[in-house]
Amino acid sequence: MARITASVYTSHVPAIGAAMDLGKTHEPYWQPLFAGYEFSRRWLRDNRPDVIVLVYNDHANAFSLDLIPTFALGTAAGYAIADEGWGPRPVPAVQGHPDLAGHIAHSVIQDDFDLTLVNRMDVDHGLTVPLSLMCGEQHPTTGAWPCPVIPLAVNVVQYPVPSGRRCFELGRAIRRAVERYDEPLKVQVWGTGGMSHQLQGPRAGLINKAWDQRFLDRLIAEPEALAQVPHIDYVTEAGSEGIELVMWLIARGAMSDVDGGLPPLLKHRFYHVPASNTAVGHLILENT
Repeated sequence: MARITASVYTSHVPAIGAAMDLGKTHEPYWQPLFAGYEFSRRWLRDNRPDVIVLVYNDHANAFSLDLIPTFALGTAAGYAIADEGWGPRPVPAVQGHPDLAGHIAHSVIQDDFDLTLVNRMDVDHGLTVPLSLMCGEQHPTTGAWPCPVIPLAVNVVQYPVPSGRRCFELGRAIRRAVERYDEPLKVQVWGTGGMSHQLQGPRAGLINKAWDQRFLDRLIAEPEALAQVPHIDYVTEAGSEGIELVMWLIARGAMSDVDGGLPPLLKHRFYHVPASNTAVGHLILENT
C-alpha cells in the first residue's frame, strides 16, 4: 500500500523564484536564504518520493473572484506554468498523477470533504517556488521535476477562508486516502505559504519573528492544539497574508503521529528574514 513518508513546509515568496530565474542566488541579499535549503536539496535527492501532494494557494491565476473553491484538487495528467503578468517562469511543466489524485478525491469526498476537482489548471509561484527551492534550478525544456505532483489549492486569499482545524482534518483524511491506495508509492505532503507577512495597508512589511518561531515549535510538538488557533489570530499576529500558514496544517495532519503513530523525526529547520519583506520558514519532518 502507499504511505506518507515525510512532510515538507516552506514559504513560497515569488521574489525567490525571480532571484533563481535571474541568477541572483549568490548575491549577498539572497545567499543566506538559499544556504538554508542546501541540506533540503540533498535530503530530497536521498529521499525521493514517488508523488508529492503540494498544498499551496493560487494567486488569481487559475481562479479569480468569479470562481473561488475552498479546496481544489488537481486531477490532470499535467499542469502548465502560469503567466503571472511577466511571462511564465522558465521552469518545467508539472507532471500530475491522475490515478492517485482520483483515488484521493474519491476517498476524501466520501470522508465528507467537499473538494473541487480540476482537470485543467495552470500553476503559479505558489507551487513552482517550493519545487525550485527543494529541487534546484531546472531547465524549462530539458529539465524535469523529480516526480509527479498533485496540486491542492486552498483559498486563503478571499474571505471566508478555511479554519486551521478544517485544514488539519483534511490532512488526516488525505493520509487515510493514501494508505488505502493499492500501489506501494512513497508520498510526501508539502505545505507552503507564509510565514508572517503583510503586503498592504498601514502594517505593510509586518514580520513577527517570535510568533513565527512559536508556530514552528507548536507545529512540531503540538499540532492538534495549534489547529485550534482562530483565523483572526493569524491575521493579528502574522499579518493579513499570515493566514497562508493554515496550509501547513494540512501537511502536518497527514503525518502518522496525529493518529497514534510515533512522533516524526525533525530533519531540518530553517528561518530567515527578510526575503522581499517576508519571513521565510522551512521544516522537514519524516515519519518514523
